[in-house]
Amino acid sequence: MSDVEHGPDGLPPDEDTMAGAAGHDDEAHDADAPEGEEDYLDDEDDYEDEDEGEEGPALAPMRCGFVALVGAPNAGKSTLLNAAVGSKVSIVSPKVQTTRSRVLGIGMHDRAQILFVDLPGIFTPKKRLERAMVAAAWSGAEEADLVAVLVDASRRVDDDTNGIIQRLKDSKRQAILILNKIDLIPYERLLELAARFNETGVFTDIFMISALTGDGLKDFLDKLAARLPEGPWLFPEDQLSDMPQRLLAAEITREKLFLQLHQELPYAIAVETEAWEEFEDGSVKISQVVYVQRPNQKAIVLGKGGSKIKSIGAAARVELEEILDRRVHVMLFVKVREDWAEKPDSYNQWGLDFNA
Repeated sequence: MSDVEHGPDGLPPDEDTMAGAAGHDDEAHDADAPEGEEDYLDDEDDYEDEDEGEEGPALAPMRCGFVALVGAPNAGKSTLLNAAVGSKVSIVSPKVQTTRSRVLGIGMHDRAQILFVDLPGIFTPKKRLERAMVAAAWSGAEEADLVAVLVDASRRVDDDTNGIIQRLKDSKRQAILILNKIDLIPYERLLELAARFNETGVFTDIFMISALTGDGLKDFLDKLAARLPEGPWLFPEDQLSDMPQRLLAAEITREKLFLQLHQELPYAIAVETEAWEEFEDGSVKISQVVYVQRPNQKAIVLGKGGSKIKSIGAAARVELEEILDRRVHVMLFVKVREDWAEKPDSYNQWGLDFNA
């Protein structure tokens, strides 16, 4: 049926006819309405029209909580953290035990603020620094609302991973399992691994992801967001980490050292930001010291004619400029300090317990 109104001859009525009809309707309405009520009724109709309307859907409750990322060294915890947060907050390198201290990454997912705690890899420690790192990892896991155990699915299940599972069993703590690096392994093998880990009784959920490509990441974040406790966010929505800029700058430089020298340089190396000088044009000069334990290590870091340290400083500068969104000058100095790993001050800087 058409929406066009038709007159008695089947043609659309002319404007005069329409106006006359409208006038008769108004008169009839005026005649029927009690005196003094016409304005009241019109006002009431107008009031209802203004207030009527559908209410929008209720917002989901705000949620916030800590999720500890634990696993054996090089399981991909830092890569996952950076992917979940959407920015670089934890350094990544092929060298094991790159993460030395707790790193907090703040991720927003729908109405949930997920506070990821990237912890040092858990392994059998032999030295003081290693003991402090492993102690920090377990302390962070115990304090978190949820624990997520990362396993490199492309490698065999080693003693470190089995030790993590056993400790969770002993403490009667359940966790979420993440089979990482699924892009490097056949699907049938993933199913076998999932079934094996499920038999331990430790894991409430099992996710298969690739932290590098992002495959499976959304399902994992959806689950975390739904399971966190209701409560207000603890950080501003646009904050990515609680790491001080001086420490972040030192970590970026340490990452570049490992990336360029990981085959030549031993694990025992440290970087400290000694000075942070800001200028009126918005730029900043960052002066850092690279500590090594042997004179021959200093020669490796410096390179021929200082070429290697210049390359490392340039790489750190480029990334720091991107992170800080300002011009950066990086000044690097290399010093030999044989006992730096036995100095309490170094542990305090990283938030580690010297006496662990």
